[in-house]
Amino acid sequence: YRSVAIASEAETRRPSPYYCVSLVLRLHNSSIISPVASNVLLTITMGTLPIDFGLINADNVEQLKKINQACFPVTYNTSFYDDMAKKQDENLCKFAYWNGFAVGAICTRIEAIPDCPGRHRIYIMTLGVLAAYRNHGIGTKLVSSVLEYYESQKDNNDSSSSSSSSASLSSVDEIMLHVQTSNNDAMKFYIEKFGFEKGELVENYYKRIDPPHCYILRKKLR
Repeated sequence: YRSVAIASEAETRRPSPYYCVSLVLRLHNSSIISPVASNVLLTITMGTLPIDFGLINADNVEQLKKINQACFPVTYNTSFYDDMAKKQDENLCKFAYWNGFAVGAICTRIEAIPDCPGRHRIYIMTLGVLAAYRNHGIGTKLVSSVLEYYESQKDNNDSSSSSSSSASLSSVDEIMLHVQTSNNDAMKFYIEKFGFEKGELVENYYKRIDPPHCYILRKKLR
């Protein structure tokens, strides 16, 4: 499914501590997180959580699938996850780990800008954070990490660079995504935190969800 981040981490309402604990206990029985001691009771409080980033690869791509299933109303096909497993570029696609748990992820790609020969953009395919961990700056850190990487590499014209993405960033002019028209929280997140601008309406972009329409959000990088 080509669509992006319908449920991009919108930093929505904070769930109650009881909900947080319940969700973590349910995750404990899934493959999203590593086993934890049975006597550990996790209560998430307000404030920014310290996180680590991690590579998405064939060994852990199932974690990405479970995060996306929990965050988005659409189902991404097998080819999407195969591509993410093969990509192995932590600069553009990564997990967010808190206390060893995979609690969020961002997946982006570099693509050509139509009608602009030789110019490219960063496209945000998915950005998701598990519900119990929202309002802790995790989505902000994920997006910021991609933008910071771009800033560090945008003038790198060395085609022999070990990272194919860094070699391409010298031609990148913008970052963009699609957001479902009803997802006001996601639009607020990108516009207020990162200065994205709401662009044109794309009707019937999504096939099996309502509403099916989306807006294009973009931010000029040069």
